[in-house]
Amino acid sequence: MAAEKDRQPRIVAELGRPETADETAARKAENSRKHRANQTLRNLVFALLACLAVVLVLVLVVVRPDGAPRAAVDYRADASASEPRAGHTLAAPELPTGWSANDDGLTTGSDSVLAWKVGFITPSTQYIGLVQGINANPTWVSNELVNTRSTGSISIGGQDWAVYDRRTEQDPGNYAYSLSTVIGVSSIVLHGTGSAKEFTTLASAVVAQLAGSTG
Repeated sequence: MAAEKDRQPRIVAELGRPETADETAARKAENSRKHRANQTLRNLVFALLACLAVVLVLVLVVVRPDGAPRAAVDYRADASASEPRAGHTLAAPELPTGWSANDDGLTTGSDSVLAWKVGFITPSTQYIGLVQGINANPTWVSNELVNTRSTGSISIGGQDWAVYDRRTEQDPGNYAYSLSTVIGVSSIVLHGTGSAKEFTTLASAVVAQLAGSTG
């Protein structure tokens, strides 16, 4: 009896009668279509989740911090060792406690200007780069300042310095504040994110070291 009941046509409630063969086929086809659509949607969601997982792995593995910060360098000893090659006194001022350098070097750029560079970490853990060009020209200075226009001048250590203040700009990077001057044969550029007081400290120390030398 149960088997005979299962073979009886399905009653369509809204019609009040058994469904026809065509209606049964149409119903089954619609159910299959919905099933396939749901399956496709699930597959799409799984694929998107898999892509997001891959991107997350790449971010965690590839785009990661460089690790521990660079070790401090003895910029004064390095400057002393490089002076015979430069033929002039290199800027390596003695600075108060709390200052350190994490990079230095003497290089010759494409413009043939010999340049001594030191990267300082200030007491407030900001950055100030010192660049000294030997017998440099105005074009070299402009390039070191990424062609920033001067916004004024200031006297530090008895020396006139041009000021380049970009701190109100959207993203000035390591050129938020800069100073430049010429001492003897040396064109000095300071640039970074340190405070005005920290720039003054470094500029004063550079003048004190170089002003009495052949610089």
